[in-house]
Amino acid sequence: MPTNASSPASTSGSSGWMKIGKDIFAGTCGGISVTLVGHPFDTLKIRLQSQPMDKPIYSGVVDCARKTVQWEGLGGLYKGVTSPLAGQMFFRASLFGAFGQSKRWLGTNSDGSARPLKPLDFYKAGAMTGFVAAFTEGPIDFYKSQIQVQIIRAKQVPDYKPPYTTVSECVRATVRESGFRGPFQGLSATLLRNTPANAIYLGNFEMLKQMYCKRYNCTQAEIPGAVVTAAAGLGGCTYWLAIFPVDCIKSAMQTDTVLRSQRKYTDFLTTAKLLWAEGGIKRFYKGFTPCIIRAAPANGVMLLTVEKVTAMLG
Repeated sequence: MPTNASSPASTSGSSGWMKIGKDIFAGTCGGISVTLVGHPFDTLKIRLQSQPMDKPIYSGVVDCARKTVQWEGLGGLYKGVTSPLAGQMFFRASLFGAFGQSKRWLGTNSDGSARPLKPLDFYKAGAMTGFVAAFTEGPIDFYKSQIQVQIIRAKQVPDYKPPYTTVSECVRATVRESGFRGPFQGLSATLLRNTPANAIYLGNFEMLKQMYCKRYNCTQAEIPGAVVTAAAGLGGCTYWLAIFPVDCIKSAMQTDTVLRSQRKYTDFLTTAKLLWAEGGIKRFYKGFTPCIIRAAPANGVMLLTVEKVTAMLG
């Protein structure tokens, strides 16, 4: 995380832009690391979330992993990975740039002087960050998810020919159909997921670091990497525990057809009602196992990378 969160400084002039630049660069490095580590688990999550309840393609997470490798090779686990990799700079720029700026803003008095952040401030900063980042994460997730579920449609419909097999083809198809709004399919669910989830995720991460520093009388720069990784992993687990049903709704909306006239999941409430009708509360926890397995190592690697890169930049 950028700077010592307990005593942020206000940004002005070139020094302010330098801090934002460091936040963005460190966040991008962290984003690339989390994508490489976590994308296979994300593929399994999306496929389990999106398969039909009445005629499932996969019986569980192990079966999904086995069939993915059997049908598509190891590369199948990385379906759609070009979208998050290509979008990391934009997404992490919004995520860590917004988080760094939010903490500095909350830690600045009206006269421009700095003040220590209160515990609640970390959660406020996380919520603001989640809202802002949804506008970059939404399109990235949308294109990624569209590619990840093509295999499900192929197994459901005989002689199915996917309308697109690459992210670039999907981009062209959505722009033709919906123009600028195309990649924001499911944005309402992304906003409802990201805002509270990042408040919990980033807030808990910062508070755990604060607690460690207080107990061992050290600065955040002196926190061992293993502790940072554990705090980030726990923060990632609380993220998903808090909002997984909303994520399931988001996945349904984002994997729906890009043709607006043929969409089944037209808005957040309609999607929630239809998913409930499919399987009750269990329907909202499809894909939870690979998601929670991924949460600790992927988020631990990401935030540890961010911390170390930020420290290296000074």
